[in-house]
Amino acid sequence: METASLDLPTAAAGAPQAIRRMPIAGLALADIAGCDAIARVEAALDRRQVLRLGFVNAHCVNVARRDRDYRAALSTFLLLPDGIGVDIAAQILHGAPFTENLNGTDFVPRLAAALAAPRRIALVGAAPGVARRAADNLRQVVPQHEVIVVADGYFGTTGLAGVLSRLQALKPDIVLVGMGVPAQELFIARHLDARHGTVFVAVGALFDFLAGNVARAPKTVRRLRLEWAWRLALEPKRLFRRYVFGNPVFLRDVLLDRLRHAGGRGRP
Repeated sequence: METASLDLPTAAAGAPQAIRRMPIAGLALADIAGCDAIARVEAALDRRQVLRLGFVNAHCVNVARRDRDYRAALSTFLLLPDGIGVDIAAQILHGAPFTENLNGTDFVPRLAAALAAPRRIALVGAAPGVARRAADNLRQVVPQHEVIVVADGYFGTTGLAGVLSRLQALKPDIVLVGMGVPAQELFIARHLDARHGTVFVAVGALFDFLAGNVARAPKTVRRLRLEWAWRLALEPKRLFRRYVFGNPVFLRDVLLDRLRHAGGRGRP
């Protein structure tokens, strides 16, 4: 199937270059290597050009199909492919998987380690105390950066002004927001702009992983692209509906998109 292009910041001087994207359910996922994504983030930081970065997996696609506000928010993000589900969808809809799986749990630490200059990184989200432990562990991995906890994810509407004021005073280069889907993307799209930072990243459960609250799957499981099954085994009550019901729904809808496109009734 035909793919489209997306204008995004690039490390090279001059006008932004188009990158390939492979739409899934109307979401413009970038078909990009991790090193190129890192270069684009670094270019945005150097230029002080606001960039919103998100990660899309099968669950995100399911939510986006039924949540118009979430879809609208994602249209303002550079979206990176996360997980085997979107790879399967890309194969069905576009004839090839994505160049690289760029899940946020691996990509964000990789990004922080790769940045050439020291940066100020702010954390917003997760349960009370989790972001602080995550920040402590992240500092051990990337001591060249200043890592600051701004707030947990339970500040509510009454605490919003305080969070925004603190970000504005700190002037961080990167703001990591971990509130879950779709709250984190809506928070970034609705409330964060150049006054609050430069690169805003929706990181999902990253703080829980960094804090040690949730164990990563063994490397063999990750190589087999089965980390979702590992997480389901660890948190069956919370994730049963997402994976056991959500994954078949995701595949069904992708196949229906393929049939509709084949019949000439729309794009994937």
